[in-house]
Amino acid sequence: MSMTAATAEEEQEHVPTEIHLPADIDWEMLDKSKFFILGAALFSGVSAVLYPAVVLKTRLQVAHNPISCFRAIAVILRHEGPLGFYRGFATSLTGTIPARALYMAALEVTKSAVGTATVHFGVPEPAAAAAANAAAGLSAAVAAQIVWTPIDVISQRLMVQGGGGSATSKYCGGVDAFRKILSADGLRGLYRGFGLSILTYAPSNAVWWASYSVSQRIIWGGFGYWVSGRAEADSGGTVLKPDYGTVAVVQGVSAAMAGGASALVTMPLDTVKTRMQVMDGGEEGGRLTIRRTVKSLLREGGWLACYRGLVPRWASMSLSATTMITTYEFLKRLSAKNQESFT
Repeated sequence: MSMTAATAEEEQEHVPTEIHLPADIDWEMLDKSKFFILGAALFSGVSAVLYPAVVLKTRLQVAHNPISCFRAIAVILRHEGPLGFYRGFATSLTGTIPARALYMAALEVTKSAVGTATVHFGVPEPAAAAAANAAAGLSAAVAAQIVWTPIDVISQRLMVQGGGGSATSKYCGGVDAFRKILSADGLRGLYRGFGLSILTYAPSNAVWWASYSVSQRIIWGGFGYWVSGRAEADSGGTVLKPDYGTVAVVQGVSAAMAGGASALVTMPLDTVKTRMQVMDGGEEGGRLTIRRTVKSLLREGGWLACYRGLVPRWASMSLSATTMITTYEFLKRLSAKNQESFT
């Protein structure tokens, strides 16, 4: 074999692998009616599956004494039966639909606008994608909390009712809880913890979406060759064209990584927020404040008390992130105006 032929063969072996992913679908490409109607149905199903983990997390966060996940599950099953894991679900679902609609609209509009602007100003595509995803996550979280905070307050009070929590009021469903909270505390009662919700979910969403974008690039860059469904030679190089199943797996793994990290970072804020929204006052009486809530937690168990319910929250956020992103990407493809362009 000649040196020239050997060199050519060696170069052929080291040609970089190029991965062609299915085209992304932005806001202008979506059938909005189909997007919101299908989205409401799909995400309602996801919420129903994940709701028991949210109830368990909330019960652990408001408990004055540490209790294991398994013991909490046994207590709920013994005293309330399986339906105990769905306390407040109807109220939560009622708020999920408009909150998700606001979330998805803000997410897609912001991502499209920021992505276009950053590319226009000459920002490299990977950095532009991360920035667009971070800005989209931030704006989506703020928009959704306008609807979600009152629903969260009501549903969480229903979750802990009958479970040995500290909420003293008894409610006969979501409407009754709404009336009693509004009568006792006014609009402020329904938006208790709103500031903390923004501090918890806005940065968390920004980090999550940016991390999700970066994680996908890392996975495709490092392991895309091994997980790709089909490969074909193109102009002397290797062009990998993964099928939608492979893409969904990578999206799910990226989402789980981003969701788990976000859960760990924001857990103390979420615990404080949950206690403020559920409890009707402190030992000293008067309105609950962030400072009083934190002091109460530290008295009960030190900083570890801020991480009560971490395991179910970690599991819930990781599973929620995985199911949410795979459902969301599937929803976008179902809602595309021109289906033939994405097959």
